[in-house]
Amino acid sequence: MTIDARSLLPIGEQAVSIAGEIIRTRAPGVVTAKGDRDMATEVDYAVEHAVREFLARETPEIGFLGEEEGGSRLGDGLMWALDPVDGTANFLHGIPLCGVSLGLVDKDIPTLGVIGLPFLDLRYAAAEEAGAAVNGSAIQVGDARDLSSAIVAIGDYAVGENAEERNRPRFALTEELAARVQRIRMFGSAAIDLAWVAHGRIDATIMLSNNPWDTAAGVIIAREAGATVIDLDGSPHSMTAQATIAASPKLVADLIELIAEARKVGVLDRKIAE
Repeated sequence: MTIDARSLLPIGEQAVSIAGEIIRTRAPGVVTAKGDRDMATEVDYAVEHAVREFLARETPEIGFLGEEEGGSRLGDGLMWALDPVDGTANFLHGIPLCGVSLGLVDKDIPTLGVIGLPFLDLRYAAAEEAGAAVNGSAIQVGDARDLSSAIVAIGDYAVGENAEERNRPRFALTEELAARVQRIRMFGSAAIDLAWVAHGRIDATIMLSNNPWDTAAGVIIAREAGATVIDLDGSPHSMTAQATIAASPKLVADLIELIAEARKVGVLDRKIAE
């Protein structure tokens, strides 16, 4: 099936509007434990149900994968990938760095993305070959040329099974970055990390993991804003990549070298939707 992703942007934005209203107006409610220090709220489930139902009506021919209740398999063709509340821990604690992330994935490549940050009144959107925008205004990646002037976001540290081993390269990465970049930031939301690279608010983000619901929307938004988005070895990023690195193009070579040093000390996450 061939669909121009640009034609679906209004539907994606409407879906994110529905989600954002739920996030903005409802208390988290009952918290469901998903694992060690991993949880979902009533709002996570409410958003996923509402968006799934809306997209099933508007685009019944397109699959759907949600973080909380699963759905389509990656690689089966066109698929919406939703993180209903990206930054659930932030949301639970009243930290406004959270939102909804909705991407459209064609096999394993994102072609459309919408990220809504309802507590910050920001909406990021992009479609393949159509550029990226925030609240309707075009955005582009920053022009940082060296790590010493760069602000770099990193993904959350691992929790759950084998967390100690999985965190070794993360700690090593933090140490390498601390010695070379202007500042490190951890926002607790993959969607924000990628959107803010696109917006030029930060210069790079490094996540040593890759889930379609976390990264699909942000990857296409960052790419369309001029960022380079790659896997650990510098190859182009896809939904089957091992990690998610997005950066101002002039920083990429130095980041790959720095990450290679950090990788020597432990194993990384590799979570692919099934």
